[in-house]
Amino acid sequence: MSASAVHDLWTTAATAADPIAKIDAPKIEYGQLAPTLIVIGAAIVGILVEAFVPRRSRYYVQMFVSVVALVAAFAAVVALAAGGYGTTKAGIAAMGAVAVDGPALFLQGTILLAALVGVFTFAERRLDPETHGNRVDSFAAQAAAVPGSESEQKAVKAGFTTTEVFPLLMFAVAGMLVFPAANDLLTLFVALEVFSLPLYLLCALARRKRLMSQEAAVKYFLLGAFASAFTLFGIALLYGYAGSMSYGTIAQVVDGTVQNVTPALASTMGNDALLLVGSALIVVGLLFKVGAVPFHMWTPDVYQGAPTPVTGFMAAATKVAAFGALLRILYVVLPGLRWDWRPVMWAVAIVTMLGGAIVAITQTDIKRLLAYSSIAHAGFILAGVIATTPDGVSSVLFYLAAYSFVTIGAFAVVTLVRDAGGEATHLSKWAGLGRRSPLVAAVFAVFLLAFAGIPLTSGFAGKFAVFKAAAEGGAAPLVVVGVISSAIAAFFYIRVIVLMFFSEPRPEGPTVAVPSPLTMTAIGVGVAVTVVLGVAPQYFLDLAGQAGVFVR
Repeated sequence: MSASAVHDLWTTAATAADPIAKIDAPKIEYGQLAPTLIVIGAAIVGILVEAFVPRRSRYYVQMFVSVVALVAAFAAVVALAAGGYGTTKAGIAAMGAVAVDGPALFLQGTILLAALVGVFTFAERRLDPETHGNRVDSFAAQAAAVPGSESEQKAVKAGFTTTEVFPLLMFAVAGMLVFPAANDLLTLFVALEVFSLPLYLLCALARRKRLMSQEAAVKYFLLGAFASAFTLFGIALLYGYAGSMSYGTIAQVVDGTVQNVTPALASTMGNDALLLVGSALIVVGLLFKVGAVPFHMWTPDVYQGAPTPVTGFMAAATKVAAFGALLRILYVVLPGLRWDWRPVMWAVAIVTMLGGAIVAITQTDIKRLLAYSSIAHAGFILAGVIATTPDGVSSVLFYLAAYSFVTIGAFAVVTLVRDAGGEATHLSKWAGLGRRSPLVAAVFAVFLLAFAGIPLTSGFAGKFAVFKAAAEGGAAPLVVVGVISSAIAAFFYIRVIVLMFFSEPRPEGPTVAVPSPLTMTAIGVGVAVTVVLGVAPQYFLDLAGQAGVFVR
């Protein structure tokens, strides 16, 4: 039989059975995805800068590209919100992959502003003394060189700097923008990997204490890989249960309101084991990113070992992205399972609040102390998640916005206190800091009071909103535990303030470096947000309230 006859048979058979439907081109709403696309574009430009721009100009070009992109992306978020995409025009974009609604835009705006302040701390070059006539930042001269090797010494002498940190930061931000807005499980997983991998690398790039920094990165990578595997396994089980990756469809299958059930789907829909185990594994993956007990073991080691600018950015932005994704999973996909997940979340919130606060008392390193403090804060925010009311969502959004700026500001202050070995993070070195440098100690005290939730700081407004929502949502015992945990936490924050202002400074104590305007801006923004959100929080609470409705 000739080839043409075979071809005719194929075409005839196909036409007879069913005219093949033509494949539609994907319909992408570029305007609604603009914030993410701008940041990804900047990350790719940053890679090209590394390849084509002369080494001595890269730092300035990278910084310019990063700052312009983050400002432009934030402007795009504001434009979308002003255009009603957070309220009346909220919808699903990119063929069902991404939700453009109030919580997504609010969290994206918070992440972009936190990243912008983070870029300033990344670019700081005046804290370390000049080496061989070159100004240096917090990052290794040559990341690929073995610590202490001859090649590293040559790189330091030549004045090399790792300017790749800027594109890595931009890729991390791009993943974080998609993570809380993802509307199907596959998009969620891809976003998780896109923002996790650059963070693993950034943690390993400290200029001082490089072995400790690399150890932190390896711990983060191994535990993060476990958490990602849990998430992926959970996604597979949920897909097996509902026959779909889409949040909306899974929610309908859980509620039993799904239309056109195929026989294959009908046989798995009754299998609640797939649903319960699958959703539990996904939530475990998200709780790992949030740093909730018992999935918190990586937090103190990574916060201590990573370069401090990376720690500040990661502590702020990762929490915002991960809590956004957790809220969307629990409120959009699993509201029908509320009676199953709420008791578990109660337990997690209680052990996280108490565990973070109690263990923090024993810490002697300022970065580890802030790490355990961030674990306790994860517990406070979970109280708002458990409320399962619109107020719960808006209180969590407000808390995340307030917390992220305090965190970046606090870690920026930590970079200023230095001795011969770099940053002086041991608490004993901070004794008498208030007499040696009253302004720096006062600013750090403001951040510590905000963490403690003292009135007239953003921390008080955030905690009050979260606890009020939890109490109204029927979780009053949780609020009692939260208040006790806050009291325990206040003890070690106040202890640091007493140490700074009421102890004698040591003659061999650390010096306080004079930063460039970049770090001053980061700390100044942190103080301004802390005070404004504490003294006049109502406008921002209303904004979070308007943004608190998920599109389904």
